[in-house]
Amino acid sequence: MSLINTTVKPFKAQAFHNGKFVEVSDASLKGKWSVIIFMPAAFTFNCPTEVEDAAKHYAEFQKANAEVYIVTTDTHFSHKVWHETSQAVGQAQFPLVGDPTHQLTRAFDVHIEEAGLALR
Repeated sequence: MSLINTTVKPFKAQAFHNGKFVEVSDASLKGKWSVIIFMPAAFTFNCPTEVEDAAKHYAEFQKANAEVYIVTTDTHFSHKVWHETSQAVGQAQFPLVGDPTHQLTRAFDVHIEEAGLALR
């Protein structure tokens, strides 16, 4: 689903990015293109390949003045371990955003209530 030129509701979330924990918010998205990729959860079968694909094309996103954000309903702590233990996810140079409260998945209408996970 494309949300081009829509206003993002205010939010704050913790992410793992370039070896440290950082805050990502609606202000982080302002002034450039943002590619937000939702995934059900870290450590699932398909998700690492999707992160790896985004990582391989990251330079192209940056040339287009776009930042990539991977969002799952896990915590930023899980994302740190995921980044450190998965060769595919370890290639990510963009924020891995935790959404354990489901604030983002609900705001972007990709939340699966019954499972507590995000749609792809």
